[in-house]
Amino acid sequence: MNSELRQDLVSGDWIVVAPGRAWRPNFFVKNKSKRKPDLIKGCPFEHPQFSKNGKPDLIYPNHQDWVVQVFPNKYPAVIQKKKNIRAGVSKHGPYSIFPGVGYHDLVVTRDHYKNFPRLSRDKANLVFRAFQDRYLVLSDHDYIDYVSILHNWGPTAGASVFHPHYQIISIPMVPPDINHSLTGSARYFKSHRKCVHCVMIDLELKEKKRIIFENEKAVAFAPFVSRGPFEVRVFPKSHLPYFENTYDEDMESVVEALQYSLRSLEKNLGDPDYNFFIHTSPIKDKEKYRHYHWHIEITPVISIRGGFEWGTGIDINVIDPDNAAKILRV
Repeated sequence: MNSELRQDLVSGDWIVVAPGRAWRPNFFVKNKSKRKPDLIKGCPFEHPQFSKNGKPDLIYPNHQDWVVQVFPNKYPAVIQKKKNIRAGVSKHGPYSIFPGVGYHDLVVTRDHYKNFPRLSRDKANLVFRAFQDRYLVLSDHDYIDYVSILHNWGPTAGASVFHPHYQIISIPMVPPDINHSLTGSARYFKSHRKCVHCVMIDLELKEKKRIIFENEKAVAFAPFVSRGPFEVRVFPKSHLPYFENTYDEDMESVVEALQYSLRSLEKNLGDPDYNFFIHTSPIKDKEKYRHYHWHIEITPVISIRGGFEWGTGIDINVIDPDNAAKILRV
């Protein structure tokens, strides 16, 4: 196919699909050698509390036989609000400043060598149960507006420790990227009286060619407007605005689709580093966001942004999403 400019249905942002550039030497940054795990000895998450991590806020199924536990990050991006910290915006000249308050948690699984796609289905479901349970606790704090749930796999994706772990960062604002997504979703709903994400899902289910995995309750596909090579999105098929209120059957289906997609990346792309993160509605003003549809985005770290991307904000994707899905379906 020839190069195309494509506009995202939600954000309104444009990207370039330029598949003719994919075979330039060194365009993709892959791990050429097999991934080398850190040694168990000295791993801070092998026995978390022996390594001076905090007491677990949540632990499953129990302390002795734990599989998943949630505890505070020793090196948090935000800190818990204290009485001497004044809430609200202050000014430094023309700049706005807000206290960096919130919670920064780690969700750690026990097995040093099994990352998320290699976990048993039951253990993977338990990770997402921990996400939901901790989300509900954090949402009770009146100064928290948004809870971000994410996973960095590999050093180029931001992981400083090999042992599989996930992060939950709660902050007193709605992040810009989420705001753009919410605004675009609301705009589409106002014009068409339909959820924009449901419309996207319906198109993918109809055309089939960008579908990577599908079960009764969830679907994973390469978005028609993919910002980077082999980007994947995982949605519950039902219109669900709120991650924390998702029923077990829907959540377990999403987990199955997520695991399949990540195993496919590992198998077909040489185990690349990647990030995945959850986009969901903010904590407050729930009725305001009924138009939204929570989902998971997977972004492999396999290409390098150049000057055009940085200078214009227009990403260049060198793989046609149709072909990306075809590769990942295998």
